[in-house]
Amino acid sequence: MAKNEKTSTVSKTEMLDAVESKSIKQKVPHFEIGDTVDVHCSIKEGDKERVQVFTGTVIARKGRGINERFTVRRIVDNEGVERIFPLNSPNVLDIRPVRSGKTRRAKLYYLRKRTGKAVRLAHRHSTHTVSK
Repeated sequence: MAKNEKTSTVSKTEMLDAVESKSIKQKVPHFEIGDTVDVHCSIKEGDKERVQVFTGTVIARKGRGINERFTVRRIVDNEGVERIFPLNSPNVLDIRPVRSGKTRRAKLYYLRKRTGKAVRLAHRHSTHTVSK
């Protein structure tokens, strides 16, 4: 090959997008910051596998593409518990929005300082949540 010949080169981001597109979930349910969601995750204990549901309020969403993740917070025995779930993880089986909360911010980190009924967000009527 001569130096002045043009070859078809693929940029690094195009290659990464091509590889990532195979692992990205096609059907991701719509949920927003402030929504109360049920996250069904697969737990492996020894040779057994079971589904555990983590219910809480979505306080943050970060990243894009394959690296997108969301943070869910709930109170257990008067102690705040937060879990960060990768959106495209095979261990996250399902995300079900239960209740929609009224928010005006993209990150709800201020909920960490609140206790009791002050943690609850005002209810917003929305079509994307599942009624129980």
